Amino acid sequence: MAEAKIGVIGGTGLYQIEGLTDAREIKVKTPFGDPSDAITVGKLEEVEVAFLPRHGRGHRLSPTEVPSRANIYALKSLGVERIIAVAGVGSLKEKIKPMDIVIPDQIIDRTRNRVNTFFSGGIVGHIAFAEPFCPVLSDILYESAHETGVRVHDGGTCIIMEGPQFSTRAESELYRSWGADIIFMTGLPEAKLAREAEICYATIAIVTDYDCWNETVESVSTEMVILNLQKSVGTAKKIIKLAVTNLSRKRDCICTTALKNCIATSPELIPEQVKKDLNLIIGKYIK
Repeated sequence: MAEAKIGVIGGTGLYQIEGLTDAREIKVKTPFGDPSDAITVGKLEEVEVAFLPRHGRGHRLSPTEVPSRANIYALKSLGVERIIAVAGVGSLKEKIKPMDIVIPDQIIDRTRNRVNTFFSGGIVGHIAFAEPFCPVLSDILYESAHETGVRVHDGGTCIIMEGPQFSTRAESELYRSWGADIIFMTGLPEAKLAREAEICYATIAIVTDYDCWNETVESVSTEMVILNLQKSVGTAKKIIKLAVTNLSRKRDCICTTALKNCIATSPELIPEQVKKDLNLIIGKYIK
C-alpha cells in the first residue's frame, strides 16, 4: 500500500525532520536486505513524506556500507515517486563557498566497491543516464533554495568518490582539472538505482569545505564537515519544506519511463525468483 509519494534521504547531520505530523515508523523488508534504518512517514506541510537517514541513526554506516538497493527499493515499495537527497560536499571551485548550496546536474563516478544496479542474477538492463538528476525536481529545489535567501548554485558537476578517506591533494587537483564543481561520497549508486526504479532523484548539496586543494584555508576534516553541516542543515530543511509544496502531482520528466525498452534479457529466460524480487520495478514491462 502506498504511504508517500515524496521521499527524503538525509545525509550526515540530517537524521530526522522536525515538523512531521502523524508520524509513524515503518520497517521494510526487501529482497536486498534491510534499509539503513526504519523509514519515518508523516505529513510535512500537509504533504505525505517518507524520511530515511542514509547512514542510519547515530551515523553507523560508512558511504560504502550504505545498503542503497534496499533503501531505494524500500522507498519505492512505499509509493515514493520522487526522492530529495541531502549531502554534505566539498567545493572544488573558489566561487563555490562553504555554506553555499549546490543543485548538481552531472556526475563523474569514482566509486569502486558498490553494487550499482538492480539488474543481475539473470536479467540485464541498460538505462540511459546522460542526465543523472531529474531536471524537473532539480529546478524545484533550486527555486526553493533561492526562496530561502541562501546562496545557491544552479547546476554543477559532482565527483562521487569511494571514501571513507578524503581526497589526496593530487586527486583534488585532478578533479579540478576535469572541471568538476563539488565532491562527495554518497550520490552513487543512489542516483543510478533511482533511475532504474523510475523514481525522480535530485540532490541538495550543502558545501562544507574546500576539500584539500585550497592551500590558503584549512584542509577538510570530519570536525569541519560536521560543524558546517550543523550550521546549514536548517537551511536544507527549509528548502525541503518549500519543495514538497511546490511539486506538481503529475510527473512529466525523463524518469517516469526510464526503464521502457531497456531490459535486454528475453522475458522467458529471466529466472522466476528474479522476476518476483524485481516485480515492483519491472512489473509493468515484464510479466
